[in-house]
Amino acid sequence: MAALAPLPPLPPQFKSIQHHLRTAQEHDKRDPVVAYYCRLYAMQTGMKIDSKTPECRKFLSKLMDQLEALKKQLGDNEAVTQEIVGCAHLENYALKMFLYADNEDRAGRFHKNMIKSFYTASLLIDVITVFGELTDENVKHRKYARWKATYIHNCLKNGETPQAGPVGIDEDNDVEENEDAGASSLPTQPSQPSSSSSYDPSSSMPSGGYTGIQIPPGAHAPANTPAEVPHSTGVTSNTIQPTPQTIPAIDPALFSTISQGDVRLTPEDFARAQKYCKYAGSALQYEDVSTAVQNLQKALKLLTTGRE
Repeated sequence: MAALAPLPPLPPQFKSIQHHLRTAQEHDKRDPVVAYYCRLYAMQTGMKIDSKTPECRKFLSKLMDQLEALKKQLGDNEAVTQEIVGCAHLENYALKMFLYADNEDRAGRFHKNMIKSFYTASLLIDVITVFGELTDENVKHRKYARWKATYIHNCLKNGETPQAGPVGIDEDNDVEENEDAGASSLPTQPSQPSSSSSYDPSSSMPSGGYTGIQIPPGAHAPANTPAEVPHSTGVTSNTIQPTPQTIPAIDPALFSTISQGDVRLTPEDFARAQKYCKYAGSALQYEDVSTAVQNLQKALKLLTTGRE
């Protein structure tokens, strides 16, 4: 992918989008689709903040040039030309990042990469808003991921051992961005998590579900997750062994693909079936066979029975 023209200095008014733009730069080669939507989010947000002062107008103009160049380079990519594909791609990517950090957290493996993964997941959930309003699950995951990044970062900074797994979120503290850490930082952080607002990410993902996407438990990080592993994890080999995947059982009723004569599908049904197929295709980009199979089964059942 051709290099993009550099942006001018970030105006102070746009401080709230600086990490989204940094995430875009980090993904220019890793995942250009993610990079494109991060810039689109920054553009839309920047327009709302200030589109009149000269320095802001100049910055947004250059950012628009980057977006147009990226869109031209990705012209044949369905994740850019079709919103439903782009949304599925971004949701899958953000969830993979979140699950990687959450699994590391639950295992008590605290390191900079997992902190950054938590925080990056929260930024990518911000970006999903370019497709519309966030689901309740996305809102909860964004808040939890950002708070977890803050909590673990501050614990490690203060020489304390973080509490692994789901913990209570202190509702009174607002998250501030910490550029040096690459994660958020609270103004004041209690030494022990508050129990008044306990939240377990897995509780909002029954049977591995996340906004309609079936995710196998213990999912691994996406290929572009930072590869640095702390020595304390006990890893002695650089060879990564593939993890066996459990393929869901096929519903025997689905082998009959002839729809019943009285089935009447609405435009919403067709859109839902298409979305399941797009989710399956996005899952295959990560070689996630289980997720792909489950979503394809959902699409097939909907099309043949009119029910989910």
